[in-house]
Amino acid sequence: TARLELRCAREGEAALRLDAHPTLRVRRAALRGTPGDGGDPQPLRVESRPFATYGSALHVHLPQPLRAGQLLSLEIDYEAGEGPGVCWLAPEQTAGKQKPYMYTQGQAVLNRSFFPCFDTPSVKCTYSATVQVPEGFTAVMSATSWEKQKDNTFVFKMSQPIPSYLIALAVGDIVSADVGPRSRVWAEPCLIEAAKKEYDGVIEEFLAVGEKLFGPYVWGRYDILFMPPSFPFGGMENPCLTFVTPCLLAGDRSLADVIIHEISHSWFGNLVTNATWGEFWLNEGFTMYAQRRISTEVYGLAYTCLEAATGRALLRQHMDNTGEDHPLNKLRVVIEPGLWGVNPDDTYNETPYEKGYCFVSYLAHLVGDQSKFDAFLQAYVNQFKFQSITADDTLGFFLEYFPELKEKGVDSIPGFEFDRWLNTPGWPPYLPDLSPGEQLMKPAEELAELWAADSLNVEVIEAVDITAWRTYQLVYFLDKILQKSPLPEGNVERLSKMYPKISKAQNAELRLRWCQIILKNNLEAEYGKVKDFLHSQGKQKYTLPLYRAMWGGSEAARALAMETFSATAPQLHVNVQNYVKKILGLEVAE
Repeated sequence: TARLELRCAREGEAALRLDAHPTLRVRRAALRGTPGDGGDPQPLRVESRPFATYGSALHVHLPQPLRAGQLLSLEIDYEAGEGPGVCWLAPEQTAGKQKPYMYTQGQAVLNRSFFPCFDTPSVKCTYSATVQVPEGFTAVMSATSWEKQKDNTFVFKMSQPIPSYLIALAVGDIVSADVGPRSRVWAEPCLIEAAKKEYDGVIEEFLAVGEKLFGPYVWGRYDILFMPPSFPFGGMENPCLTFVTPCLLAGDRSLADVIIHEISHSWFGNLVTNATWGEFWLNEGFTMYAQRRISTEVYGLAYTCLEAATGRALLRQHMDNTGEDHPLNKLRVVIEPGLWGVNPDDTYNETPYEKGYCFVSYLAHLVGDQSKFDAFLQAYVNQFKFQSITADDTLGFFLEYFPELKEKGVDSIPGFEFDRWLNTPGWPPYLPDLSPGEQLMKPAEELAELWAADSLNVEVIEAVDITAWRTYQLVYFLDKILQKSPLPEGNVERLSKMYPKISKAQNAELRLRWCQIILKNNLEAEYGKVKDFLHSQGKQKYTLPLYRAMWGGSEAARALAMETFSATAPQLHVNVQNYVKKILGLEVAE
């Protein structure tokens, strides 16, 4: 049962339109006079009308028109569970392989298959939930408080207003361990020790730096739920409880900094939210900027610039694949509503992240003083906290905050017009200076050149000590090796033997690139590593590139693809299964 407590905004409303996926079956709708009214509920007529390819409109007819400001309490009894936002995992799709698991994924417009709602980021609300689950299972939600009651019933409350896409539930064989004064990790029992070891004491440092830069952390706790291996995403910033891939458990904390991105959403995305999915860069561009500000404070400017260079390379790769003029390669994307409207999920790409980051960096460049821009970001968060806003709100506030820049007309500098940033597809007009990363990039580039030579200069190669290189320096090196592949015969085998830190790594970012190098060089002796990696996880970002590489490779690589998919398909998320089937030319069920 969903109970929605609403206030009428306009005089004379005679019906409500809620978002509900066609798989959500309404059994009964009723109206109570005002919240807390103990009177008998008044039955209401409800009809479902097709609205878009990713949902439908649930029309609730009211007995009489409402007065402006009138409060009402709407109850809807319904069944859900077959829609795209509710994911059911069989035991073999979990890490423990013993018990089933379920979780919800609301972003962008999928929570309408979990509960009837206003499924738009422009509407925020508080919520509470009572969830009863079978014995031996635990329920967790993105909530500021939770309590376990009798009959294995869990009661949750989110006291801060959030958009519907951030309401999240997971149920499974889940346990927890404290890793900081306001943080704990949640995971299946077989993963909990690894999760605690990886994140003990780490999260608080990131939170403290975030608070110093952007203002108070308003959500109380910051917990992390390590999802089953079939979880197709890197992370989902559900407030109070970020859902993340278990691929972050590298065993040596080498991917712990990835969580900085999700922590940064606590201010940008969760607290200040894009009002429409067409301006997703307001969430992700600002979050990328915030992530790199925290990273600079913790790890230094050189390492942060190196990480940003890998992000820029992904943007370049994306725009080369699509063509710079593709309409999705602008920051303000038109997402048409209607029966054949675009699903916001289908617009997902690197542009709002990395081009958005470049625009925020350009705003900082216009200010010309990092401490002043940091102060602006704090003021921006404070001005718009708990609100959903547009790019016009953001840029208007920027110009009001810096009147001297407004006076100069910085919004219309030829070639860098704010309107061009928002509405013209293509490469960013301004790129932040990443030269401080050269001290880490140059040695990686030079080492890759040595390995690409027809005749290896072993003495010079052995003189380069990579033992102290952090993850993104190794990633940068491997990206250069991949670009130069296939290498001269025998070089990859020797590289594998010389750098077990790479060829035997448990770090998923390194494993992905090493597997790509194996396939690009047709190194059949190490095909087992590709197979093992694909058996160990189902993250979309890692799975699809490897299947593309196998299918575009030799007959042996194609056979490896078919064999691996046949064995792992049951443990993959259904969307990832379908994407792989398309790559392999297999039939995809409607």
